[in-house]
Amino acid sequence: MTELIEKDTWVEIQNIILPAGERAPQVPDDTQQVPLEMRVKGFLVEPAALGDEVEIVTPVGRRLRGKLVDVNPAYTHQFGAPIPELSVLGREVRTMLRQRGQLK
Repeated sequence: MTELIEKDTWVEIQNIILPAGERAPQVPDDTQQVPLEMRVKGFLVEPAALGDEVEIVTPVGRRLRGKLVDVNPAYTHQFGAPIPELSVLGREVRTMLRQRGQLK
């Protein structure tokens, strides 16, 4: 028996937006060979098993349907190493706004 994932569990769904070969004509040939897919993370609406068609609610409240592909998925993207010059900007801007009386 397949184990059911509980309602309200953080999951990821997948949908194929465009099948291989149906993508825009200007995309490279190697890109044409793979489908355009969407992956979205959210909270499971009803108990389900991996591979099931499910409904999720995203953190901003959107309700979407798709194939359940992961449970408790991590965010794996990053934006590279921190830039030291940018890391102090927030503090400097807050100081400037306080000096102008625009921030308490």
